[in-house]
Amino acid sequence: MTNVTLVNGDGIGPEIAQATKKCVDATGADINWDITEAGIDIMEKTGNPLPEETIASIKKNGVALKAPITTPVGTGFRSINVHLRQTLDLYSCLRPCKSYEGVRSRYSDIDLVIVRENTEDLYAGIEFQKGNDDTTELINWLNAHSKRKIGNDAGISIKPISVAATEKIVTFAFDYARKMKRKKVTSVHKANIMKFTDGLWLEVSREVAKKYPDIEFEDRIVDNMCMQLIQKPELYDVIVLPNLYGDILSDLCAGLVGGLGMAPGANIGDNGAVFEATHGSAPKYKGQNKVNPTALILSAVMMLNYLGKHSEADKLENAVAAVIAEGKDVTYDMKPDRNDPTAVGTSEMADAIIAKMKS
Repeated sequence: MTNVTLVNGDGIGPEIAQATKKCVDATGADINWDITEAGIDIMEKTGNPLPEETIASIKKNGVALKAPITTPVGTGFRSINVHLRQTLDLYSCLRPCKSYEGVRSRYSDIDLVIVRENTEDLYAGIEFQKGNDDTTELINWLNAHSKRKIGNDAGISIKPISVAATEKIVTFAFDYARKMKRKKVTSVHKANIMKFTDGLWLEVSREVAKKYPDIEFEDRIVDNMCMQLIQKPELYDVIVLPNLYGDILSDLCAGLVGGLGMAPGANIGDNGAVFEATHGSAPKYKGQNKVNPTALILSAVMMLNYLGKHSEADKLENAVAAVIAEGKDVTYDMKPDRNDPTAVGTSEMADAIIAKMKS
């Protein structure tokens, strides 16, 4: 039996967590679930959006499946997702984007993998609020050492990009490509403008690539990469990016395969992994048994493969693909007409997936 932490999350999180749990259990994977909490709901009860017991459970088990958690915009507590990645040193965010027959999309036969660095860049959380004394002190120092002047009414965010972290994530991307028999790695940057941060990223990417002569390497400027993915996504395979670009482009690639409801993800470090859907907590749909559980279920497929339970992973993914292709027992967003009265709920779609595994 394998111990796995299940983080219920908030908003729609508990509903899709329950749907995913019963799908995983139906594979026969023999998972012992340690059910924990994080997010707004538990914060309202305890004053802490990420209880120490949850972190301790993930550290102990080494593997977690996490439902979506709300991140307040502009105010409130910092992202729990980012905090977890930094606390557990989950330096790699792995987000496959794959086409499934029956999903409404302008594209077909998409098979891309985003590898996003998780610990640095503008998401490192090194920020200085407008008007604070330390912010004024920093601005005065910067104005004394730079030709560009910053006004005292500015907020400041710091963008660290290090050799060590870049080497680690680019190596991860190449190792993944080799393991999964993929042919090319593309490193994405804005080195033409940010020469000392993105320029360092590109320099290290090129050095790491030399160690993998069996895998094609190229680089792309981030804005051009966005256009390329829309025009000719078939040219790309594994794409490795700094934190911010990786977040943005993973949503773009999710759009190629039908949206965030089809976008699984994993955050992986040397000593553990947290698997989660790419989408958010959609609090307006909370408790309605309405939303598509596919992204978290496919994240569970990734988790099963990570645990070496490959036959169970294949069984679950094949069942998901079959239900989607059939198009009958799917949620409203997967119907050709989103107002189709035959759409089923979150739990019912999970039941249909389980029925496919048993048939």
